[in-house]
Amino acid sequence: MSAFLFLNSMRAKLLFFLAFTSLTAFGQSNIESTKMSWFKDAKLGIFIHWGIYAVNGVSESWSFYNEQISYEDYLNQLKGFTAKNYHPILWADLIKESGAKYAVITSKHHDGFALWDSKYGHLNARIHSAAKTDVLSPFIESIRKNDLKVGLYFSLPDWSHSDYTHHTKNNKRYAIKEDTMRWNHFTNYFTNQLDELGTRYNPDLWWFDGDWEHNAKEWGIQSIKTQLRKYNHEVIFNSRLCGEGDYKTPEIGIPITRPNTDFWELCVTMNDSWGYFPTDSNYKSPQQVIDLFVDCISKGGNLLLDIGPKADGTIPKEQIHILRELGKWNKKHQEAIYNTIRGIPYDHFYGPTSLSKDSTQLYLYVRDIPKNGELILKGINNEIKQVSIVGTGTKLNHKIFCKVSWNTYPGINYITMPVIETDNYCTVIKIEFDTKIDLYQDP
Repeated sequence: MSAFLFLNSMRAKLLFFLAFTSLTAFGQSNIESTKMSWFKDAKLGIFIHWGIYAVNGVSESWSFYNEQISYEDYLNQLKGFTAKNYHPILWADLIKESGAKYAVITSKHHDGFALWDSKYGHLNARIHSAAKTDVLSPFIESIRKNDLKVGLYFSLPDWSHSDYTHHTKNNKRYAIKEDTMRWNHFTNYFTNQLDELGTRYNPDLWWFDGDWEHNAKEWGIQSIKTQLRKYNHEVIFNSRLCGEGDYKTPEIGIPITRPNTDFWELCVTMNDSWGYFPTDSNYKSPQQVIDLFVDCISKGGNLLLDIGPKADGTIPKEQIHILRELGKWNKKHQEAIYNTIRGIPYDHFYGPTSLSKDSTQLYLYVRDIPKNGELILKGINNEIKQVSIVGTGTKLNHKIFCKVSWNTYPGINYITMPVIETDNYCTVIKIEFDTKIDLYQDP
């Protein structure tokens, strides 16, 4: 082959390779975008922390890890985990009523207690607790019947397992580099459990926890993800895989500024405890929960709101009340919640907002009635087509001030909101435009 023909052949192969890799990358990007679409639109999920820690109402697995109680006393709670009043259909119905689109349940917390009848390990609900039954399967079945997405929480550490490195904060069994065979025994154990869960339930989302005790290589994070994608190629992973997940999971505290990511979820408790804690009466009010939810929506994220059932399977009445009040508000304002995107900067409106996906509708979340009942909207280049109250359809008057003919400043919109029309928790105002919202940004 001549040098000319050889070079042209190589050039053609190079162009083909670049085109192929470009298309492949584009396809992967589309897959990532598609698999995250339901999560992005869901806005609300319910987190469920249920385990033997509910018997005495202790601080989950942390109670023995931090040596607040002995490990023996902690395990003694197995005798009280009866689930005798457990009705998974009612749980699923309540979650549906709340307006949540997915649920995440602790299949196994850091104590190693599995809610399903696992063939691996020595702690599960069917064999070792007073319940004597698999309590996970009927819940998953009920959730799916309600057309909700299934999320499984799974702890990478297992402080009860004799082959795990850590037991309590002052009792470390061994270091991996000192006994790699023992560590391999442990990783085989938890990957077998993951296989069981993936085979039986094929979850839409994996919510991992406890990654801080080892690095990504030691956990085998990439291997875990590859293993679990066998059951569902578009399964979603949270970020607690040493950062190698699909979305961020801030905990308890709502981000002050908008996270610099397209996908994130705030997990938060209703009181100050994840599991059932009878002496913890510091419950948030429905108003405060809705405040948190609205803040998440406005910043483009999801809220994963936690409940902690009792050991007998009943949900505390305070938690039921919050879920039902949240559900009433969500049902009334659903068009301003689901399938929305994050709102406009506070520079333009003194409060949280969201936008329709095509950005032709702006939703204002109004917690408190402003002085004289007037809302102020600044720096909107679009002409307003209509203003109304979500849930009632009542049309509102609006007027522009500070708009002149000799510059491009769009003026300030004053929207009059009748006090009699306000919602008990948060009123939502819809502003409609003919075209995509255009924010005035000239300094």
